[in-house]
Amino acid sequence: MGHLNVGFYVAKSMEALAGLAAELGMPGAFAANAEATLVVREQHIRFIKEARPGAPLTMTAGVIELGEADARLMLLMRHQDGELAASFQTLAAHATARDGRAFPWPDRIRAHAEALKVEIPANAAPRSIGLAPVETQASLARAEALGLVRTGLRVVDAQDCDAFGRMRTETFMHRLSDGIPHLFAGRRPGAADTGRKVGGAALEYRLIHHAWPRAGDRLELRSGLAGGDARFRRMIHWLLDPDTGRPWGSAEAIAVSFDLETRKLITLSDEELARVEGDAVKGLGL
Repeated sequence: MGHLNVGFYVAKSMEALAGLAAELGMPGAFAANAEATLVVREQHIRFIKEARPGAPLTMTAGVIELGEADARLMLLMRHQDGELAASFQTLAAHATARDGRAFPWPDRIRAHAEALKVEIPANAAPRSIGLAPVETQASLARAEALGLVRTGLRVVDAQDCDAFGRMRTETFMHRLSDGIPHLFAGRRPGAADTGRKVGGAALEYRLIHHAWPRAGDRLELRSGLAGGDARFRRMIHWLLDPDTGRPWGSAEAIAVSFDLETRKLITLSDEELARVEGDAVKGLGL
């Protein structure tokens, strides 16, 4: 596509999270011998300005709010000229490193957090995806009933996991990215209209972790379209345990098609939009 993969962005956000943890007074939060860590439960991501391989990027981080045992954090990726490349509103739990059990923040970390308070920039706020609490509808049985496409099937490898044996946050995003070609099966929206090479790009994502697989656990990704318009498409992904049918995670994305030569967004013709909308799954959500 010519731009950095979405999994790269999430990996960099996790590096920024480790840096923020250190500023909060948890410098070894992601080390193998840590007693306490930060477990990402959810991320809202805005992809704002395209970054190409080799682009110099920096990240800053701060605290939006602190709960009893969790925190809503703001991680911002910027280009060298200061323009925002991507934002990551991250909900993380203060948890025991080994079993991921949440427990209250100590006063010393609360004091550090107060000094790191930030506001959400206007261009980093949710735009097309809400952040209301979700009771997931994801399950293998539900995926079968809705006819969701299987877009991935694999086993978690040790290299997919963090120092505590849990699957890393960026691995979730990498699996979603790998599954996109299977969802469209060679019929990416807009390709029939232009007769040119068409790529896709995500503009906004919401990732929710329901459980954390470990090495040897299996992953099955089911995906579907949930509507859109001539320019934007809403996609839903469920990362499932094919052995139990329970969800590991779910995600919602807003994506577009663009011309790989001109780098311009493609507006679908009425005929192409009707075809794409015909594949949408009514009632599909997180």
